[in-house]
Amino acid sequence: MPITVCTIYLPPHQTISLNELENLIVQLPTPFILLGDLNGHSTLWGSDATNNRGLLIEKLISDNSLCLLNDSSYTLFHQPSRTFHTVDLAICTPSIFTRWNFSTEDDLYNSDHFPILLTHSDNSITFPKHPARFIFDKANWPFFTVISELTVDMAQSHDIDTAVENITNHILAAADIAIPKTSGKQPRLWKPWWDEKYAEAFRNQKRCWDRFRRYPTTENFINFKKAKAMARRIKRQNQNKTWQKNVNSIHCNISSSEMWNKVRKMLGTYKKGHAISFLNHNGQTVSEVIDIANILGAKFSKISSNESYPPVFAAYKQKEERKALNFKTSTCKEYNAPFTVQELTAALNKTRPTSSGPDRIHCNRLKN
Repeated sequence: MPITVCTIYLPPHQTISLNELENLIVQLPTPFILLGDLNGHSTLWGSDATNNRGLLIEKLISDNSLCLLNDSSYTLFHQPSRTFHTVDLAICTPSIFTRWNFSTEDDLYNSDHFPILLTHSDNSITFPKHPARFIFDKANWPFFTVISELTVDMAQSHDIDTAVENITNHILAAADIAIPKTSGKQPRLWKPWWDEKYAEAFRNQKRCWDRFRRYPTTENFINFKKAKAMARRIKRQNQNKTWQKNVNSIHCNISSSEMWNKVRKMLGTYKKGHAISFLNHNGQTVSEVIDIANILGAKFSKISSNESYPPVFAAYKQKEERKALNFKTSTCKEYNAPFTVQELTAALNKTRPTSSGPDRIHCNRLKN
């Protein structure tokens, strides 16, 4: 269901009439969320007192049967007076009021307003995740070798498919125990200038800020300003060093892919892993990986079907398929000889760590 989102700013000393605000409300397609710094104080949303702007907004909400999402959290830090206020509001129509939760961040992020977070509580919406992958660099291979040992009983079955399934499940179960997996969560934007020195300065800044929020004294405020200045200085120094290092590493012998990789790092758009795609199918947004794969597979299958063949090729294909194939061959051919353990070992030694097949058994597991 589409939702209209409107953001506005009302200057504190500008005269705003109720008719102007109602004209704005009438123009918004429902359902809508109205966000902004309205500079109105009211005990309704956590202020210590109510001013004229606050009474105006209260009347706007009441006359238009709107809902206030705020939970009395402070949204503004007034630095000259070192006081906290609530001036940023989130107003919505009643039909979506129960589906959204209001909260604020604890960090100002170099602003005087706390970021507002609106979280959707509808369980029917699933956020995409990366498929979980095994982290082979952190695998406990000796332990895996022990618990993945195969027995004769696993292969003693009249049905070859059952025997293969037993062995496959045994290897996968051992991998789940001995090899860690990725979480599947979206990776954060990687910052090449973030090191342990800046991380400690950033943590100290947060500690000083949390102490000042609980006890807004002059001493705590000065400590916070010092910690913030220290973190900002270290960040700028690291950014300059990273920039110089990346620029100096670009030379005439560098490959194009490596060069663009460094450019993305310098621009701050470099990410580890691949972003998850969304597919628009028949007007609906598809985000699940398996659903995207099935839709693409159906499209490719249709393109490759007999219906898509040119008439000339279809006639030739039908003619060739009428010919009988001769499967008789000499038993002395090399590919007819029994498959040996030596051949299996030689094949595994030549394999590279590529993606696993449909059975999800990676060649690294077979080697171990």
